[in-house]
Amino acid sequence: MQPIMIVVLVGLIGGVAVAFQVPLAGIITQRMGMLESAFIVHFGGAVTAAVPLAMLAGGRLGEWRGVPAWAYLSGSLGIIVISAVTYAIPRIGVAPALTLLVVGQVVVGALLDHYGLLVETIRPMDATRLAGVLLLFVATWLIVR
Repeated sequence: MQPIMIVVLVGLIGGVAVAFQVPLAGIITQRMGMLESAFIVHFGGAVTAAVPLAMLAGGRLGEWRGVPAWAYLSGSLGIIVISAVTYAIPRIGVAPALTLLVVGQVVVGALLDHYGLLVETIRPMDATRLAGVLLLFVATWLIVR
């Protein structure tokens, strides 16, 4: 198990990356279109991942057959994420768009944790977690309004 501080740091770095990535993708969307933006973002990600994979002689790509077929929906879901956020940004701004994205993630994430779906660790919904989700709804209303 990794020390919690490393997990927190990696999570924060991911959040910073999303905060920059989404408005940049929004610029592409405004100039070219939603699907074009999603294509360019995913192509850029594929190229970025291909470089270290090439240096690692493909890494573990050969194990792709061992992944459940439904897990490959993640690529399609990524297109939905990029498209939805880049659609929302020019209409409501970066902070409200990211807030809606995060709230959707947290609510569904809490349900996945509660029922143990797609995850190995079950974290039941308790009063504290429910209060946190409800506070997110209040914060979202304050940010988006």
